[in-house]
Amino acid sequence: MKKVILLLMMALVIGACDDGFDELNVNPTRAPQIAAANKLTAVQKFISSQRYDNWRAGLIYQSTMMQHIATTAGYWDGDKYTWNRGYASSLIDRYYGNAIKTIEDLKFQLDNEEAPEEMKAIVRILRVFAFSRLTDLYGDVPYSEAGKAVLEGIFLPKYDQQSEIYPDMLKELEESAAALGSGTSGFGAADVMYGGDQAKWKKLANSLMLRLGFRLIKVDPAASQAWVTKAIAGGVMTSNDDIFYLQHDSNNRNGISEVFAADGNPRMAKTFIDFFQNGNDPRLPILAARRGDGSTAPADLLGFPNGLNNAMLLDMTGEENTDNYAEPNRAILAGFEAPMVFQTYAEVEFMLAEANVRWSIGGDAATHYNNGVTAAMKQLTLWSADAAIEDGAIATYLANNPYDAANALEQINTQYWAATFLNEYESFANWRRTGFPVLVPVNFPGNETGGTIPRRLTYNQNESAVNAANYEAALSNQGPDILTTRVWWDVQ
Repeated sequence: MKKVILLLMMALVIGACDDGFDELNVNPTRAPQIAAANKLTAVQKFISSQRYDNWRAGLIYQSTMMQHIATTAGYWDGDKYTWNRGYASSLIDRYYGNAIKTIEDLKFQLDNEEAPEEMKAIVRILRVFAFSRLTDLYGDVPYSEAGKAVLEGIFLPKYDQQSEIYPDMLKELEESAAALGSGTSGFGAADVMYGGDQAKWKKLANSLMLRLGFRLIKVDPAASQAWVTKAIAGGVMTSNDDIFYLQHDSNNRNGISEVFAADGNPRMAKTFIDFFQNGNDPRLPILAARRGDGSTAPADLLGFPNGLNNAMLLDMTGEENTDNYAEPNRAILAGFEAPMVFQTYAEVEFMLAEANVRWSIGGDAATHYNNGVTAAMKQLTLWSADAAIEDGAIATYLANNPYDAANALEQINTQYWAATFLNEYESFANWRRTGFPVLVPVNFPGNETGGTIPRRLTYNQNESAVNAANYEAALSNQGPDILTTRVWWDVQ
């Protein structure tokens, strides 16, 4: 009997200890789950990302291929169409480990918490934006299985075909727009892009639909028209107040500004400077300054040719010093608290103009062209009050550079290229879609492309070993993992 009583007492003690074990092992000062609102803020900052990929994929490659920037520095590979695989894969390296992983985790949490549909819609829109940037730059990418290592134990995700990614992204935007209403979302002030304003998120969903719909123009013109029509009907951006951007601060510095602070090699490309000077464009002294003395007088702003090294510069001009050439205006563009811009009202207006040219929808093309140019000039005040351009100067520019119906697509998309300076992901994508502006390629000795402008960037080299089967399947579908392989929507 004593043994039985002793065993019962031991059981009670053990049971009591077990009943309180979970509580004893929970830190009372720490929440068991990070709040969804805090994760949203993190996602938005991860999308803006860091100096690492903004420098490499954004500026070193795309800004120079698009002839916004030029330099003699050898490691600026996009200027010369040379290949640095680590630089080329930098967006993949950063986005999957930060933005995509956090987005998938946040989606899962919102579902578990049975959060309002409008909160889920905002995350779905951000997810589409992040994946659109990835697939536009690389083509086939992990999509349906991405970011689910912890959630579902998928450590080696498959590469979805871009032809399957695009319809799903457009569906996601359509459903997200439908789920959004008016008023402030449950994210509130934690939404550091729109402050939880559902109406602005709805406009963004439709504006991104407009962008992605137009991406289909070469591969499926009928689908392109259908999605563009649907986006316009749903309601797109209507002013610069709707711009999709992240305002950085001293605790979360702008990655592009950090590049300009760290690297003195970038110069404004001759192609870009010539465009501004030929049109007497009032943006020129805002965006550019002479490297040597900081002059912003238009006559002092000399553009630098792409595709040169120091020896070639010396042979061409008899000089080695690039201080006489224009660089990005550091007084305006290099502040660490500068905004990172992802889509603008100006871009939307130019796309509406194109929609009218192609299909006679969306309103008068000339009006949208004028609105786009005006918005592109006005939006520079996001960077600084000193970047304000007077209405009279804009009116004079438009009078001297009027809408030309006979040359509409080139004119509209060349202005789009000018307006997307520093949003090089979009500049590169829209150039591949339209062929405008007409850029003259360089043919630097030993380049990787045979003297043609690259059509995509390349995957992380580790994938060929770590995720070999899925990597090889992507190459089998899309083509070799090289700079000249075209993504699905970029058909010849």
